[in-house]
Amino acid sequence: MSHLKEMHPAGVVVIVVILALFAAAVALLCYVAARYKHLQDMIGEDAEENDFLSYTIREYAAAYKRFGQDVNTPGIIADAMGVRLTGLLFAERFLNNAVSLFVTLGLFGTFLGLSLSVTALTQLIRYSNTSEWLSVLDSVGGGLMSALAGMGVAFYTSLVGAGCSILLTVLRTVISPQARREQLATALELWLDHDVAPTLTTERAKDDGQLIHEMIGALDKASDSMEKTLKTGSAALQKTADGASAALRETMESSKPYLVAFHQTVEKFNTGVRDFGEVDYNLRGSVERLDVAVRDLTRALRQASSSASGESGR
Repeated sequence: MSHLKEMHPAGVVVIVVILALFAAAVALLCYVAARYKHLQDMIGEDAEENDFLSYTIREYAAAYKRFGQDVNTPGIIADAMGVRLTGLLFAERFLNNAVSLFVTLGLFGTFLGLSLSVTALTQLIRYSNTSEWLSVLDSVGGGLMSALAGMGVAFYTSLVGAGCSILLTVLRTVISPQARREQLATALELWLDHDVAPTLTTERAKDDGQLIHEMIGALDKASDSMEKTLKTGSAALQKTADGASAALRETMESSKPYLVAFHQTVEKFNTGVRDFGEVDYNLRGSVERLDVAVRDLTRALRQASSSASGESGR
């Protein structure tokens, strides 16, 4: 306390502000953690008595009615926390930034103390350049003490700020509001999905069931229609095949005389061809014999001509 009495009032103010913020941060840390733990304990039969839990249940029921099992439970819980737990979330953000805030305030006190020390030393040096230096030698000690007091502000504020930052970091590690909030969200999600969801009705599930029944009915109708079409097509095909077979038989019966006549014509043609072959053979023999006779005649004429020529020469 003696150091605080001798310290510059500005340094005392900075230290008091740091300590007050540290006390507020510790109180908020304990309150936020206890509040999250209390909300987690109320999950169940006492949920309707809490504003946050009842709001979450209403939002979950409305979403489940529309989307069924596809409801986004974590998103609903996060939205409910943002709407109904704004104070706790703000306190949690303050605790996240309080560590750096203490260090910053300590640095602010450091620069403030250095400024006070530099100011005191500047005044002391200014007196040393005047003719009144000898008359103010007795006040040199007071000027040095003022400068040292400014240095004390610098060191003490930095020390207090760093110390509060370290203590709050340790406390936030032991009592973690973020971990408590995540535990609350997990427990609430499990409770909504496992306990609340089975008691709710959903239009989506009803629509899905009707859709399935309609699909089954449509498949039955399509199967019946396909069966009727196949039977009708089979009967028509059978009738067409029978008609074509009968027409084919009639055509074959009516074509038999023509086929017999054609066969007879072919037989006559074959016989004529054989007779023509014999005529051709005989004609060739006659031609060959005629050729031999012509050759014999030619030879006889030549001999006769030769004989006639010899007699005339005598």
